[in-house]
Amino acid sequence: MTYKMIVLMGGQGAGKGTHARRLIDEKGYKYVEAGAILRGLPTTSPVAQIMARGELVPDEDLFKIIGDAIQKVGASDMIVDGFPRTIGQAQWLVKQYSAKYDIHVLYLNLPEEIMLQRIQNRIREGVGRADDDNPETVRRRLDNFKKTTMPAVIWLQTAPGIKFSDVDVSEFEFESNYAKVCNALKITPKTATR
Repeated sequence: MTYKMIVLMGGQGAGKGTHARRLIDEKGYKYVEAGAILRGLPTTSPVAQIMARGELVPDEDLFKIIGDAIQKVGASDMIVDGFPRTIGQAQWLVKQYSAKYDIHVLYLNLPEEIMLQRIQNRIREGVGRADDDNPETVRRRLDNFKKTTMPAVIWLQTAPGIKFSDVDVSEFEFESNYAKVCNALKITPKTATR
């Protein structure tokens, strides 16, 4: 049996974490959340010190951290969120895992103006990231996504040995977007309880 590796990609406000949590609740996937893993490192670790200086973590360090997390999950269906973010990382993921897992990349596609609306909504609701209310930081994250992550998304569209789905998640209603995610994965969503 080949296990599934669902790789969630998308810009700010695309709902990667929200979709991941719902899929985990409904389908029992394991979760490899790169951001949480990195934030959870001891402050004395070399990688945490690199991040504290605002520098990018070298790919070799990330490969070790993400590889260890995937190995810890083991023989299970899983969701990978927050990785890959560059072409080099995308190529490493495909090379390392396409023979071991049925990799399905879901690109949660969202126009920039809706990303910005959702970030503003998160601020109003008090559920955003600490740096969501800093317009310069938000702009830098959007620019980084366009410059570094979009080329990886484009490369993954035709990468060998994986499946790629471009999912429009611009609907206002989460359930509509979630239905599209489930349709791309060919699974049936549970009806939301209100």
